[in-house]
Amino acid sequence: MKQKGFVQFLGAPIDLIASDILDHYRTYSLIERLLHAPTKLLEQSCFQLEPNTRDFIIEKYYSIDDAVAREILGKKLSSRYRKDLDEVAEKTGAKLKSCRRQFDNVKRIFKIVEELPGNITNNIKQHFNISDELAKKYATIVFLACLRFETSKKKLQYLTFADLFACSQAIMIYWTYTYQHTGPEYYDTEMDKEFLLDLRELRCLLDKEKEIKHLVCMRLKPVLLERSFHELDANFRSYWRALITIACNLHRTRELRDLFLDLCEKLVEPWRQNGWTREQVNKFLSAITQGVLDLEISRDQETRCLWDRYMQVISICLDKMYHI
Repeated sequence: MKQKGFVQFLGAPIDLIASDILDHYRTYSLIERLLHAPTKLLEQSCFQLEPNTRDFIIEKYYSIDDAVAREILGKKLSSRYRKDLDEVAEKTGAKLKSCRRQFDNVKRIFKIVEELPGNITNNIKQHFNISDELAKKYATIVFLACLRFETSKKKLQYLTFADLFACSQAIMIYWTYTYQHTGPEYYDTEMDKEFLLDLRELRCLLDKEKEIKHLVCMRLKPVLLERSFHELDANFRSYWRALITIACNLHRTRELRDLFLDLCEKLVEPWRQNGWTREQVNKFLSAITQGVLDLEISRDQETRCLWDRYMQVISICLDKMYHI
């Protein structure tokens, strides 16, 4: 305060300002236990806090650094891991005390909302009185933890929390029971098992490889460089089969958990090796999505709906996962 010129501005002795600051620290130590359940802070009458001040304190207390959140993903929220947070602090540059606060907050929120029906984000906002943006971050961590998605393998370490946030939000929107159902009995931590089983029907598209390739190449030839087009023409089968194989296996729990790993190994890495740009990836995904929708196939409406819902998520994931 003295260095920032507040002492001169206020015209108060520095001892008085130091005493006031210590009062704030003592007040905070009393408020902190209420922050573990913010609804109690809303109801209490001991501390006279303006609503905007109270909301600011809660939001700051539950703030989470993306780098710390990325380290927590895929880890068991155990007391043993809490003891190893000094490694997280060293790696992320966050203070150890801050890492512990963030870890404890994640564990607390997870414990309360993991089995609550309905939308995770709304449940977190309701119980912890935090902003929509912050609640969505916690919802992503809870979602990935509940379904135990693999995010810790060495090949996936390049992915940031923002990448996994976007992927998870897409899965929660399109592949859980809340996609076509509303009501408190539906969870967005529960995958739509019927949809995942129905994805096996996409295997019939393997027989349509030539027609799909023709439609995709027609769409992409005018917008790709000649070298890129020849590479796509030569390797189309492996990319096409990877997309269909991943879809047909998602009903298996292990395969679903390895979704990011499979996308990385079967598509992202080959595209990197062949020098694809991110723009090229998105053009290919758009062309192949539309190619199937334009195809005349038996039971076409059902297949089109399955394919479109599947590719909504896959396109977002591959866009976010493709770092050059």
